[in-house]
Amino acid sequence: MTFIKHLVFIVLFFAMHISVMAGPPFVTDDPEPVEYQHWEINQATLLNHNVNGWNGAATLTDSNYGMLPNLQLSFQPSVALNIPSSGPAEVGYGDTELGAKYRFIQQTDMLPDVACYPLLELPTGSASRGLGAGHPQVYLPIWMQKDFGKWSTFGGGGYWINPGTYSMNWWYAGWAAQYQVADHLALGAEVFHQTRQDVDDASSTRINVGGTWDLNDEEHILFSAGHTVQGQSAYLGYLAIQFTFGSK
Repeated sequence: MTFIKHLVFIVLFFAMHISVMAGPPFVTDDPEPVEYQHWEINQATLLNHNVNGWNGAATLTDSNYGMLPNLQLSFQPSVALNIPSSGPAEVGYGDTELGAKYRFIQQTDMLPDVACYPLLELPTGSASRGLGAGHPQVYLPIWMQKDFGKWSTFGGGGYWINPGTYSMNWWYAGWAAQYQVADHLALGAEVFHQTRQDVDDASSTRINVGGTWDLNDEEHILFSAGHTVQGQSAYLGYLAIQFTFGSK
């Protein structure tokens, strides 16, 4: 575990120097829930940089548990980061995410995996300091996936209910493909589009590249980075240590 402790500091340092959600390491999610009675915990940093400055999560703990076969429960607290291009930097507890992923179609030779994954964002972060939305949000997506040998392709999207004074409900859609380069390494890319989230916002389309590096059966490194290809210029970055464990 000493190696992991040192790696945590490396992750945080690196992520603070790259430009940013997720079937980690991607924003686009997949329909596969955590295995029954198993845990998947991602200790991560994610950042976004645009003309207005830096924002994201200095650190977040994405905890997922296989409560039942095909059912995953999720809990994600975070320490939010807001560094505007002009004004003081703010760091503090951010919004909290709760979710439940249910796979209702399992993959066959003809059919893909299909799951719903509703999320509830609780307004636990300070909106006045730029650390939270200031109101609850609900996300209602559908995700699907099909595997072909060493290739895996997944995606989907859904609708964000975002009821703020100047906020707008918005749509997200994305698709990703990933290839198992080696036994311990998978690399992939995604493209995703989201409509505007408030009256001063605009829609955007982004491309990310990333992957998963397996240190062993229980410890993994997740990483991705990308940029907008439509909309306001923005850099994105995600880096995490993932722990997977559970009953044998």
